[in-house]
This record gives sequence, structure tokens and C-alpha cells, in this order.
Amino acid sequence: MNHGRWLGCAVLAASLAACVTINVYFPAAATQRAADRIIQGVYGAKPGAAGTTPAPAPTPAPQGRAAPRSGWLLAFADFVIAPAQAAPDLDIRTPAIQALRGALAARHEQLAPFYSSGAVGIAADGLLVVRNLGAVPLPQRNLVRRLVADDDRDREALYRAIAAANGHPEWEPEIRAVFARRWIANAPAGWWYQTPDGSWRRK
Repeated sequence: MNHGRWLGCAVLAASLAACVTINVYFPAAATQRAADRIIQGVYGAKPGAAGTTPAPAPTPAPQGRAAPRSGWLLAFADFVIAPAQAAPDLDIRTPAIQALRGALAARHEQLAPFYSSGAVGIAADGLLVVRNLGAVPLPQRNLVRRLVADDDRDREALYRAIAAANGHPEWEPEIRAVFARRWIANAPAGWWYQTPDGSWRRK
């Protein structure tokens, strides 16, 4: 192999490795699965409930002669990239995470009537807001404010705990963004949520 070809191969291998590093740096699919499990537990839904996104079925290989491969390059890509596609699930079973999941689930029973009335909505960032205090009886208004504040505090703590439990504190913003989408996606019909442009809609 001449020097130019060797250098080209080295650059290509480095590029493939860089692509793999980007692909596995933040496990978005595993985070969504973890978010759905946690959120459905908080909401009291079963896995596979409406609002979740099922994994697509694998595409069957075509019958007959296999398509030709282009030699060592694809073999190398298969060797390097295949492990990245099988990223394991996130660890969401630490004591800190379990305690936060329990607190969110217990508080949800108190919040549920206020979701249904439209008093409480899910903001675009996944946090709760008191969007219509007029829908809350006067004696319960302080309770609603406290429930929302406590729930938001625990949601933020949950994202930090998941990132720390999986050895990547720097993942916290990405985890928060995934959960923000999944809180809304898993919400039952009739609840209010905020769109990215700041407007409010009812599911």
C-alpha cells in the first residue's frame, strides 16, 4: 500500500470513529425509553399506552442473492458501528431516582384534577405552570402553587440524578429536553400543554 493510500485509509478510519463517538455520545433512544417508563409510572399508565412511540419493526432482508459489499471498508464500518447501535438502557434504578419517581407519582394524584380543569399545564420545557388560577377554588390556590413548585423541583432533580447515575453529568440538558417532549406526549387527552412558540393547546 503506497503512502497516499495508507494516509487516506487512516483519515477514513478516524472519520468513522468520530461518527461513532457522536452517535453514542448521548443515547437519545435509550433516554426516551427511560423517560416513557418513568412518566407512565407517574401518570399511572401501562407501557405501550397512547402517546408512546413504539420501536419500528426491523425491515426483512430481501430474498435471493445478497447485495454485494464493497470489501474491507464496509466490514470495518460494521465492526465499529454495530456496537453503537445496541446502546444499553439507562440506569434508572438508583435509590435517588427511585425516591424521586415515588414522590412524583404520589404528588400526581393531587395534581390530576388540576390538569383536567386546565388550572395546571405542561410548559414547553416540561415543567408545570399554573396557567389558570381562576379555575382553582380560593382555599386550594396555595396548595396548587406548592404542588407545582415541588413537582418542578423534583423533575429537575430527576434529570440530574439520571445523568449522574449513568456517569455523564453533562447529559443533563439533553435528558431534560427528551423528558420535556415525553411529558407532553404521554399526557392524556384534555390536558393543556405549551407549544414551542409559547401558545397553549389542549390535547
